[in-house]
Amino acid sequence: MVVTGLRAWLVQRASAVYLLCYIVFVLVHILLDPPTSYRAWREWASHPGVGIASAVFFAALLAHMWVGLRDVIIDYVHPIAVRATVLALLALGLTGIGAWVLRILWLSIG
Repeated sequence: MVVTGLRAWLVQRASAVYLLCYIVFVLVHILLDPPTSYRAWREWASHPGVGIASAVFFAALLAHMWVGLRDVIIDYVHPIAVRATVLALLALGLTGIGAWVLRILWLSIG
């Protein structure tokens, strides 16, 4: 799905709001109930709710990055062939990062 115009703006804003909420959630948790050991941190991070919230966080982060970087590339890279190559490399890089994050989250469950 191509996200342009109003939809891109909405993706950018919605992802920014979720990123902020997640960061506040993690900071509040760390301030109110700081993990005292690696085991406590791992138990908290491997909780299904936290795992889902973290997966959504990284999905929102990648969507936010895609929309922002895509707009910068479209604005400043004028030759179509170069722009297409840079956008393809960006998509490949973000896909790789997403796969890496999913692997890390999957391993944290088990």
